[in-house]
Amino acid sequence: MREKQDADEGEAKAAIRTLLNYLGEDCQREGLKDTPARVVKAWDEMTCGYWEDPAKMLTRDFDAKNYDQLIGCPWIEFHSVCEHHLLPFSGFAHVAYLPAKKQGKVVGLSKLARVVDCFARRLQIQEQMTMQIADAIEENVPTRGVAVVVTAKHLCMACRGVQKQRAVMFTSAMRGVFRKEGPARSEFFQLVELARHSNG
Repeated sequence: MREKQDADEGEAKAAIRTLLNYLGEDCQREGLKDTPARVVKAWDEMTCGYWEDPAKMLTRDFDAKNYDQLIGCPWIEFHSVCEHHLLPFSGFAHVAYLPAKKQGKVVGLSKLARVVDCFARRLQIQEQMTMQIADAIEENVPTRGVAVVVTAKHLCMACRGVQKQRAVMFTSAMRGVFRKEGPARSEFFQLVELARHSNG
């Protein structure tokens, strides 16, 4: 978790005005007059994950001593920003873990979605985000394995460069029992597909 610096909001707004001037725009016209303030507020919201601690999110657990099967939350919608072009990318994260037998602890389901948002709401690349989600769960939850698959569309690829609007990028991070081909890995992908049909 990063400590929030004493950034000058006025300087941030001035930077937006500089960019608008670079584009040949008139910052005083009606449509742009309040744009710097709106942009700064939007960026505060889109990067709020910097100030959140995934370890704290995952410390809230529950006893489930007799449960030793797969737990997952697929189709977690997220929005992030590419750190290379400062353009959005968005998609779905599919997250699962196999709880450790001896500890008998499971985390609240919403915490998996919160961890996804924690890392998505930062300047990111998809590969790094996928690993960070898996690392956070592996380090803070007693498991026999963690599986994370992320699929996303990137505006930096859709609206510039090669301009492939329908291309989807996928990344994965498999830990423990999910690392090799086996029953747990197969079940994970089957349940992701089952959940897709359940969502319509």
